[in-house]
Amino acid sequence: MLQKMGFLGKLGFIVSNPVLTIKYFVKNLSLSDPKAWDRSLWNLWGSQSASGEVVTEDTALTYSAVYNAISLISGTIAALPLHLFQQQGKSKKYALSNPLYNVMHNRWNPYMTAMTGREVMMAHILAYGNGYAEIVRDGLGQVKELWPIPPNRIRMKMEEGKLIYIVTVDNEEIKLPWEKILHVPGLGFDGYQGYSPIAMARRSIGLSMAMETYGSLYFKHGTHPGVAVTHPGTLSDPKKLRDALNQVYSGLGNSHRLMLLEEGMKIERMEFNPEESQFLESRNFQIPEIARWFNLPPHKLKDLTKSSFNNIEQEQISFVTDSILPWLIRLEQTYFIQLLSPAEQKQGYYFKHIVEGLLRGDAKSRAEYYQIMINIGAMTRNEVRDKEDLDPVDDPLADELFIQMNTLPLSQFSKYAERQTAIENNNEENELEEIEDKRITHLITYKERGVNKSN
Repeated sequence: MLQKMGFLGKLGFIVSNPVLTIKYFVKNLSLSDPKAWDRSLWNLWGSQSASGEVVTEDTALTYSAVYNAISLISGTIAALPLHLFQQQGKSKKYALSNPLYNVMHNRWNPYMTAMTGREVMMAHILAYGNGYAEIVRDGLGQVKELWPIPPNRIRMKMEEGKLIYIVTVDNEEIKLPWEKILHVPGLGFDGYQGYSPIAMARRSIGLSMAMETYGSLYFKHGTHPGVAVTHPGTLSDPKKLRDALNQVYSGLGNSHRLMLLEEGMKIERMEFNPEESQFLESRNFQIPEIARWFNLPPHKLKDLTKSSFNNIEQEQISFVTDSILPWLIRLEQTYFIQLLSPAEQKQGYYFKHIVEGLLRGDAKSRAEYYQIMINIGAMTRNEVRDKEDLDPVDDPLADELFIQMNTLPLSQFSKYAERQTAIENNNEENELEEIEDKRITHLITYKERGVNKSN
């Protein structure tokens, strides 16, 4: 049947049949292989990189830089305090009475903490490009539980102008409406689904994995990449001799053993220097390459070649503002439109991650910052103590805002200048009056002295 189809027809038929997809594109599984009938492996289409390594969302985690990047970002975001606030005029308060606060801050479901759930979802987004969770509501429509869904078991579809999600569970497809799925997409061009970073970076990750495989095989064979054994005559069974030599002399455990050669055989080593092929340099380059794909500063993946004590603090700020902050805004806005009801949105409810902990400097820097904030009237002393996780002081003045007396609003400067001018003019008049008083007093004293002399 395939022979009668055109190229596009063959492509559509093969892609629509997962088993044929694996057979034609991955070429690692046959129809008789039980793995070919495992639905969890049907996403392997196109997973083989140019280096020959099979790169999927699962196999990519075996490369340390990818695992470190995903665990770092997902763990950092999940560890940040996430609060549900309600805006009331110019002030805000914690929405502790809302059941959703407990779900997002403490417990996703009876078996999963909020940090674990948020970490799993973020890891899915970083690996697959999309994170999904089923929303369970109570009779009043309040969110009471969230259950993460593996992205390889869910797909989107538009039916009658409405977005639905089809989840595969035990070979059974379950349709869920948009209102019952929390979906956080990563970067994508349609606004509905994100691209898989692993798929986009398949060549870079495949090259890194191939280098690790090559290095492992290099040491597996006793750091001898290849030797040539020559025989003066003709061998009747060269495979038998090759297998015998490999069995006795190949591998780290057989390194430096005495080799016995018969019948005039000679051995010639094929020299190889890893530095000549830039093997080590290429391995070092792959860490910044992975960091670039995940928008991370290289030092976060333990590459400190270009870091120092002088710039590490700025690198940390860059990590928060460039790597973490865009994800936080994406998550907060998604939570707002998918977890909060229209009524709650109008009532001023919103989610906010607290990132100050990531930007904490040393004790001296924090003390200088707090001093400035107190002097300009932006923070009270108890607010400073709260930032440092200290108990408040039972003193009314500790909740008062203080400002320095030598500062004033710019809008009041003209009145201040007029008042100062009036004071100066008044001072001049007072000085003239004092001078006049002194002159009159002097004249009176002089006259009195003259009268006394005449008497």
